[in-house]
Amino acid sequence: MTRYLALVTAAALACALVSPVQAEKASEYFSDYAAYTEKGRSFLDKIEPVTGSVELPNGVNLDLKDKFYFVNSEDARAILTEAWGNPPDSATQAAGMIFPGKASPLSDTWGIELRPDLIGYVNDEDAASIDYDELLTSMKSDTLAGNEERTKAGYEPITLLGWAQPPKYDAENKRLYWAKELKFGNAERNTLNYDVRFLNREGVLVMSYIASMDQLPEVNGSLTDVLNAVSFDPGKRYSDYVPSADKVAAVGVGGLIAGKVVAKTGLLVVALVFLKKFGVLLFLPLAWVWRRIRGSA
Repeated sequence: MTRYLALVTAAALACALVSPVQAEKASEYFSDYAAYTEKGRSFLDKIEPVTGSVELPNGVNLDLKDKFYFVNSEDARAILTEAWGNPPDSATQAAGMIFPGKASPLSDTWGIELRPDLIGYVNDEDAASIDYDELLTSMKSDTLAGNEERTKAGYEPITLLGWAQPPKYDAENKRLYWAKELKFGNAERNTLNYDVRFLNREGVLVMSYIASMDQLPEVNGSLTDVLNAVSFDPGKRYSDYVPSADKVAAVGVGGLIAGKVVAKTGLLVVALVFLKKFGVLLFLPLAWVWRRIRGSA
């Protein structure tokens, strides 16, 4: 992951632009707020859920209505690392997260990490010729190779089990989809990372669902509403590309799936990012923990 830190762009670190009057108090917004320990409620008090319209960096707009809520980059990093137990450097690029309904990030719900990645205009001509089975084999190998660094840092190794849903490219809307089934250490529940890439003039908007595998039907059911919530400012869309003036990405559609990025040396390197859902139980009431233990016995 340390290699990945060196490759992030300043634009990807920008905070979301939200008006303070849109933010709501956690104690009043989250339907399950009272269910948590004092430590859990203290954590939620720092989170500011936002509904309605949200502006992200680089001309990205969200229209969440009352179906979802948004948290800014600072809150997203706290959720991903403090609450869900991911390494700090896996969350540095998060511009925010989206969650469904009024369930808190500490509940058994899914979340979506958002991140603008200004890698340049992605030529999608390779989409129809990619061997996804061969690509999966390569990604499994790259994942195993990264486990030594994870375990040295005190985090569990990751096994990429396979596609939860194989890659699909929507050429008309310039959107790329794929879902991975992952196992973190010896966890009983496998993790789902469902990725969407919105291609645009300057690169891609990264949208990554983080859930458990048993939530795949729920994730699929939410996808249309989530996709419809995203739009780009005029001049930022894929169709606004100017060949004589705009930067072109060094990777195509296959490279986006494989997690290929350009190092400072100009060479392509692998920087796969996997995120797990919920790893810290200190926020939960003991009765809840006991029910989960009994249920998995």
